Amino acid sequence: MAEAHQAVGFQFTVRPDGVDLKLSQEVIKNIYLSGLTAWKKRAIQFKNGVLAGVYPASPSSWLIVVIFMMSSLYTPVDPSLGMIDAMKESLLHQDYMSAQSRAVLSAILFATGLWLFLIYLLRYSLKALLSYHGWIFESHGKMSTSTKVWLVRFFMFSGRRPLLYSFQASLPRLPVPSVDDTIQGYLESVRPLLDKQQYNQMEILAQDFKDSKAARLQRFLILKSWWATNYVSDWWEEYIYLRGRSPIMVNSNFYIMDLLYMTPTHRQAARAGNVVHAMLQYRRKLERGEHAPLRALGTVPMCSTQMERMFNTTRIPGIETGSRLAKHLFHFQYDTSFHTQKAPCTNVHAFFHSEHLFDIPAGLCPTLTPSPSFLYFGRVPWARARIRHFSHGVNKVSLDAIESAAFFLALDDEPQGYDTGTFNSLDSYAKSLLHGKCYDRWFDKSFTLISYPNGKMGINAEHSWADAPIVGHMWEYVLATDCFHLGYTEEGHCKGDVNKGLPHPTRLQWQIPKECQDAIESSYLSAKKIAEDVDFHGRLFTEFGKGLIKKCRTSPDAFIQLALQLAQFRDQGVFCLTYESSMTRMFRDGRTETVRSCTNEAVAFVRAMEDCGATVLLALFRRAADKHQNMYRLAMTGSGIDRHLFCLYIVSKYLDIDSPFLKKVLSEPWKLSTSQTPQQQLNLVDINKFPKYVSGGGGFGPVADDGYGVSYIIVGENLITFHISCKFSCPDTDSSRFGENIHKAMLDIQGLFRPENDRNGAEIQAKAVPMENGNGKKHI
Repeated sequence: MAEAHQAVGFQFTVRPDGVDLKLSQEVIKNIYLSGLTAWKKRAIQFKNGVLAGVYPASPSSWLIVVIFMMSSLYTPVDPSLGMIDAMKESLLHQDYMSAQSRAVLSAILFATGLWLFLIYLLRYSLKALLSYHGWIFESHGKMSTSTKVWLVRFFMFSGRRPLLYSFQASLPRLPVPSVDDTIQGYLESVRPLLDKQQYNQMEILAQDFKDSKAARLQRFLILKSWWATNYVSDWWEEYIYLRGRSPIMVNSNFYIMDLLYMTPTHRQAARAGNVVHAMLQYRRKLERGEHAPLRALGTVPMCSTQMERMFNTTRIPGIETGSRLAKHLFHFQYDTSFHTQKAPCTNVHAFFHSEHLFDIPAGLCPTLTPSPSFLYFGRVPWARARIRHFSHGVNKVSLDAIESAAFFLALDDEPQGYDTGTFNSLDSYAKSLLHGKCYDRWFDKSFTLISYPNGKMGINAEHSWADAPIVGHMWEYVLATDCFHLGYTEEGHCKGDVNKGLPHPTRLQWQIPKECQDAIESSYLSAKKIAEDVDFHGRLFTEFGKGLIKKCRTSPDAFIQLALQLAQFRDQGVFCLTYESSMTRMFRDGRTETVRSCTNEAVAFVRAMEDCGATVLLALFRRAADKHQNMYRLAMTGSGIDRHLFCLYIVSKYLDIDSPFLKKVLSEPWKLSTSQTPQQQLNLVDINKFPKYVSGGGGFGPVADDGYGVSYIIVGENLITFHISCKFSCPDTDSSRFGENIHKAMLDIQGLFRPENDRNGAEIQAKAVPMENGNGKKHI
């Protein structure tokens, strides 16, 4: 076999006068180059680790301090205030050292100590500056004097050319809100959803919790906030994700689409090759910490911890809770399982160009692979099957090859993507990315890269290790690198020469007994049932976008959230508990917080849409939008309520304290779950100059059986893409109908901003519309 010949590095023959060793020059050269590359990588990682470790200072600043202190030895002024002399005295017993050597060593030691002290002083000064969040509550385009002073000080202390992890040690800890503020915020959030009797009962439960149990639970949370880097994130990952026992397909994982309007090449092998090559470039920079730090509004640094687990990470099922594993290159899924060895990053695209994988018959030994269908089981059956059938022998070797891979690549055989001439093409594309055929995605991997025969790509991401903006950051880099740096030939092939010395893919071997085959079949049928129940609708809203909304002096996110409330009420006739995801990554190890978008002000506005004049409606809208924006800012700055309530509940379970209030809070369903996909995190592509190079965004499955999941991406100035999901099994929901309601709600709200309404509405003091039972049926 060709692989066997390539593996031979040397030959030898035994002679009477000894052993004649014949080394292969080419192999020895490759071994040398591989070792050299590994040492270079370690050196760069060490260098960047030092740079990030001493930030906001620099290693060269140590030399400056040393030179300054050495110079002071020859001046009458002693900046060390006698400490250098004391250190010289302590070295007197070292007879082998001259007086000059003792003086130099003392100066260097003192300078090093002073330098480290200054680093910690700068770092804590920077942490204090980053704890200021007044800037986020100021009106757009306006800046207070205190914020201007803060910006000047921040740039003074933030140093030059920071690396990805430079700010990590300077990020503040997530504060623990007060119990009073959290309970007050919670009661305010449920007021429009409950009738008077229900609300009074909730007030009694809240007051009882506050008076009897809250103080003790709060003390433990404050203690944890002092000890841990983040009092929420580890419990959030453990109890919301890893301890979840239901299948993660549809229920947890999310997807991200390719470029919406164009495809760089229609050759599947070439596109997959370039994208994988770009991903490995990204991973290389990530391992070295060479990406620029993530920043909010381009200024304030955000936590980058989640990025550490992007590659070589797998969610491992357990009987009670899951865990993680990492490392090698990548794994392919093509009807059956194949595995590749490590290949040089610069030639990965050429490896795909050789199209070895695409020469494999599609129906090759499908019964020999365990299929990822096991992953669609609940976590407990999958954990038990793993222990019984995949913990030893050839199955363990093959499973380890997949789980330690950098990522999983699925080569699909049916074209997907947005097509203006095909009805519901976006819907089909979304469902393919979310669950595929129920046997061709490895949902436990940190992400699965999906390649289609028409050149389209996409990602399915496991949720526990990171949130959508982290995957989106990588995907923006990959798409920009693929289209504008790597490129393709006129025939659509990858550029560059083919490296024919790269190893061919190797099929993974499996031994699947009848018992395991039956379990796989059962798992597949369960997965298929879940997938077929997903009702998806993708809608491109092109009538207007961020540009027009900003001209209306309104936050685009608040505008869309109020449109969603209006659409929800028109669709269901009731208001519901609404979840909007906000980030808390301005804090160390921060992830997300919830914004409860169904507010008293939003309900007042929606109810008034059919009953009031335009000028009054506009005033109500502005009041609701301002309320929403303020809540979003509070969530970003650590003053949200839901993560605090969640952690209080976890502490109560540890202490075996029964709290009817917390039980009630944590059992309430989110019938409308929403999220905004970030855009232009890296600004690598000018979408005004290249309007076709915009992403289609991403989405997720419905959170509640009788509710909707809505993800949206605000693309440029004139496009908003909505991804809507629900379940066919619920007779009251319909994703296409909800899409129509969103479309109409957006247009109706925009119609309020006619010049005369805007002018008059600014002069009207918005008054709350009297509210009846928030769940009273009323179709508009």
